[in-house]
Amino acid sequence: MELGLKGKVAVVAASSKGLGKAVARGLAREGANLTIFSRDRKSIEETGREISVETGAEVLALSADVTKRDDIERVASLTIEKYGAVHVLVNNAGGPPFGYSDDFGYEDWKAALELNLLSTINLTRAVVQTMKTQQWGRIVNITSIAVKEPIDGLILSNASRAGVIGFAKTISRELAPYNVMVNNVCPGRIMTSRIEHLADERAKVMGVSKEEVYREWEADIPAGRLGKPSELADLVVFLSSERSSYLTGATIQVDGGAIRSLF
Repeated sequence: MELGLKGKVAVVAASSKGLGKAVARGLAREGANLTIFSRDRKSIEETGREISVETGAEVLALSADVTKRDDIERVASLTIEKYGAVHVLVNNAGGPPFGYSDDFGYEDWKAALELNLLSTINLTRAVVQTMKTQQWGRIVNITSIAVKEPIDGLILSNASRAGVIGFAKTISRELAPYNVMVNNVCPGRIMTSRIEHLADERAKVMGVSKEEVYREWEADIPAGRLGKPSELADLVVFLSSERSSYLTGATIQVDGGAIRSLF
């Protein structure tokens, strides 16, 4: 299937590794030019070179923090300066720490909202006028299955990521007349450094090995295994494409069937 991404310009947040990197690589393979960014300058520049060599895509690799508005504005400005457009925005960020309600105070809650909710709002605001003017845009928010089924021990993530869904659903209705589609993708247990860290934390709490945590998780997934970053990236690439022209306001899980909810 021709996705119509050749020559499009995509901004992918938190893309030096894990899901963000897999998405950036997938978009580049379809012919998109990229702006990628993360806080780690060395890692993001290495990722940029790797993707460029592998795919031939033009890649602008920047050091920037999704929680800092000045950094976000700089990413948007440099992207438009270099390419003259922004067609695709993939909102992505790491997750807040593991813990329960009594473990966290005000500053923890503030940091979680800045990381997951406000970063999505601010990045979207930074590029949406360009998308409206060009009458074409795709915004994909990478969230978590926690927005459909809250996960024990992840109260900060459960709450802050749910706010992303409310924002996305609302703005999807505002932007649809401009041919700007907004959707959410919810990764389940996909093998990334974040999942490894959560497995370590849960193993400590339960007093078991990390391998036992993995086995417990796999037993609860109908597909019988953890996912691969590329499997989530394939969906994000489709939602970023010309072919995704009548799909907006949706929240889609990629979880091997783990979620039991109907919606």
